[in-house]
Amino acid sequence: MKVLIVDDEKHVRDAIRLLVNWQQFGISTILEAQDGEEAIKAIQQEHPAIIMTDMMMPIMNGVKLLEWLQTHAPDTKTIVISGHDDFSLLRHTLKFGGTDYILKPVDPDQLNEALDKAIQAWNKDEETRQTNRELNMEMNQIKPVYWDKLLSNLIAEPSAYDYSAEQMERELGLSRQVNECRVAILSMDTMERSLKNKFSHNLDLLLFSLINICNEFLISDQRGYAFRHWNSDNEIVLLLWKDQPGAEALLTKINEGMRTTLRSRVDFGIGSSHLFPMDLPVSYQEARNALRQRNLLAKDTWIHRNQKPISSSQLVLTFSRYEEQIHLAIRSGSMDKIQEAVKQWIDAVKQSESITLEQLDHWWREYSVMKRRWVQQFFSNKSEEEIKQMLLDEPSSLIVPLDEYGILSLSLWQQELTRSMLHLSKRLLEHQQKDKNVIFEISAYLEKNYHEDITLQDIANRFYLSREYISRKFKQEFEVNLSDYLGQIRMNKAKVLLRNPHLRISQVAEMVGYQDEKYFSKVFKKQEGISPNEYRKTANSI
Repeated sequence: MKVLIVDDEKHVRDAIRLLVNWQQFGISTILEAQDGEEAIKAIQQEHPAIIMTDMMMPIMNGVKLLEWLQTHAPDTKTIVISGHDDFSLLRHTLKFGGTDYILKPVDPDQLNEALDKAIQAWNKDEETRQTNRELNMEMNQIKPVYWDKLLSNLIAEPSAYDYSAEQMERELGLSRQVNECRVAILSMDTMERSLKNKFSHNLDLLLFSLINICNEFLISDQRGYAFRHWNSDNEIVLLLWKDQPGAEALLTKINEGMRTTLRSRVDFGIGSSHLFPMDLPVSYQEARNALRQRNLLAKDTWIHRNQKPISSSQLVLTFSRYEEQIHLAIRSGSMDKIQEAVKQWIDAVKQSESITLEQLDHWWREYSVMKRRWVQQFFSNKSEEEIKQMLLDEPSSLIVPLDEYGILSLSLWQQELTRSMLHLSKRLLEHQQKDKNVIFEISAYLEKNYHEDITLQDIANRFYLSREYISRKFKQEFEVNLSDYLGQIRMNKAKVLLRNPHLRISQVAEMVGYQDEKYFSKVFKKQEGISPNEYRKTANSI
């Protein structure tokens, strides 16, 4: 804490320095001034918390200093130390915020008591100021989110405008007299790859930066306001209500600001002027369509106006037409076959004169549906939750493969599709190998424990697999069902044991897992064509 002593007499300043235990009050810096003007310079440079001042001084007296303090440094606490017992001076001290009026010669106890009182008052005020600062910080953090939500809601429900019109006029400068507006959209879906890569680990920071740049141009002239669309993670909406004809020129200017700041430009979609607020959704949809229907194979402008809807003839090419060959390629596990299947698709796409975000989105949804179906087929033993988790390995939404100039790169898309399919094929092969291993583990378990009473449910519980899955995979691998396989093991073991003349048939039956001798004999005869006794006689005679 800093204290400033203001008095034209040096011996008075020296006396005050000696009379106070500064360390006890936590005061680290003691400043001095010999008149009001000098005091003002010190206050502007050092910002002391406490000021002790005389009233009668040359150049600028204490009365004028108190008046100046109330206007320019109202947070400081002032103690007047005067040699004049004048009620008018006392009244002036109280009027302009002084905390105490002490007469010279200065009493040490009175001075220390006055200083203690001033410090307590300053600390109390500082707590209030700190609380207010924290509240303001919180409000500044919450405010953008508040406007994001309110304005996003206005696009969906224009009738909500009446409830916030006054606040929007006061804080955004959107006058109630405005009856027309335009909407522009900046979408991160079609942003230059270099810019996205720069902020790959913090896209929120990128959105924050883009919105700030937009608002630097919009707010200063109260031409509009940019906000994050609450219903879309990758969309910034610009509400433009002033100088409608000059809106596109303004967007070009904003884009230059982005190029200067972020070394990159962005694509804007812009709607036409419409009645505000009721037709706000119309202008928004036009701006959105302008971005979604622009030709991604060309870059002749950064500002896109509403295009005609895509005709049905442009959507003839479908990803699903290539499903069978892609499905077989993935099952094969062959990189060459997968690359060839993807190349066939890309070659078909290359025949298109124009490719829009709308078309890419349509193809992406087709691929996502096919991929989910394949995963369900390939990993039929997995639960729905496990399948969902596997699909999370891939992006959940469309990532537009743009080159460094913001143009659709079919080679990058080809690489991405190939990578995705190779990843799925690799997981399938690993799963099949794991399946094969576990089936052979089950086979080894049966070989070792054939003499026990083993059921399919016992196997399912032991290996944490469903009975249906084990039955199907066992049949695929050994071409017999599990019960027949176990029966074959038992009969082969029984034939060895029957060669021992000292073992009764009932003992042999029990040793290979049959508690009922008659049932054992029935099963043996059905498989071998002769009874256990007949087999024993034949084997022993040989």
